[in-house]
Amino acid sequence: MKKILAFFFAVLVLFTSAHALDVDAPSALLMEKETGEVLFAKDEHAKLEPASVTKVMTILLAMEAIDSGQLRYEDTITASAHACSMGGSQIWLKEGEQLTVDEMLKAVCVVSANDCAVALAEHLAGSEEAFVERMNQRAKELGMNDTTFKNATGLPAEGHVTSAYDIALMSRELILNHSDIRNYTTIWMDTLRNGASQLVNTNKLIRFYEGATGLKTGSTDAAKYCLSATAERNGMELIAVIMKDGTSAQRFEDAKVLLNYGFSTYTLLNVTADQVLAPIPVSLGTQATVQPVLGERSLLLEKAKAGDVTREVTMADCVDAPVSKGDQLGTLTVSSGGEVLAEIPILSGEDIPRITWGQMALRLLRSAFFAA
Repeated sequence: MKKILAFFFAVLVLFTSAHALDVDAPSALLMEKETGEVLFAKDEHAKLEPASVTKVMTILLAMEAIDSGQLRYEDTITASAHACSMGGSQIWLKEGEQLTVDEMLKAVCVVSANDCAVALAEHLAGSEEAFVERMNQRAKELGMNDTTFKNATGLPAEGHVTSAYDIALMSRELILNHSDIRNYTTIWMDTLRNGASQLVNTNKLIRFYEGATGLKTGSTDAAKYCLSATAERNGMELIAVIMKDGTSAQRFEDAKVLLNYGFSTYTLLNVTADQVLAPIPVSLGTQATVQPVLGERSLLLEKAKAGDVTREVTMADCVDAPVSKGDQLGTLTVSSGGEVLAEIPILSGEDIPRITWGQMALRLLRSAFFAA
């Protein structure tokens, strides 16, 4: 009976996988947040216009500035003439108008306000041009090799391109390391200016998709309809990127197809050893043992393999000093049904220098003294 059930489950997974490939968008990608593993890709390195999905990078740089202490949510930003001239999606800032960073971020995340995006950029870097240099530098650091930014908004500009893969990279960086952004990206409706300005999220998944956590929509005549959509269920968060879809409704449908596939097919396992990792003896070290620790802990598995997981620990009997924090001391092998799924390194949790001749002599003297 178990074999029959396993067979039907495998067929169901294959059926789901086949349908996951059926997205209308010419370029798309599905990524898991913790591991960064790509679960689905379709022409993911095509260099295309991202429209306002560009603002994921603008938001990322703002959040990094906040977390580093360079910027505070309560700081006041004064709108410049340049920021107010953006057009497109906006909250109609007036030159000289002042809003807090908190309010500006809300406007950018919820209604994709171009004027607020540029105001944030100018406040952080002095000018939009200087901010764009930071955007491109950060893109390089993240490995976004398909990307060239020309502005902070995604408004049409020659040579302003990125890819579904690169959008997933910057989206992952934002939600992985700056979880407070959810305070904005999960807003469905809100107001600004003491209730005078109504905000409704451009990302319809926030209201209509279970577990939706963000992230950013975008559309222009040339870019068509783009989306970076994030959602979390049972401790696993996924990023679905859709580029150049034909209609606004279709980008959300395509994103749901990818997210549904990811949640139905995969699970995130927090890997731990079945046994306590005992200290390992250190030869000629300043201390007698070193404490091993498990390295990466999250493992992405197909659900069909998650029910029969076994763990086997292999450790060194002894190590020679010096030992550096992060040195590999052993391996945790994770298997399912006889198939090795992952080999996770077990590392040194501390530095242990090699004992000096002077320290060795002193140790021998102490041993002789206490022995006497």
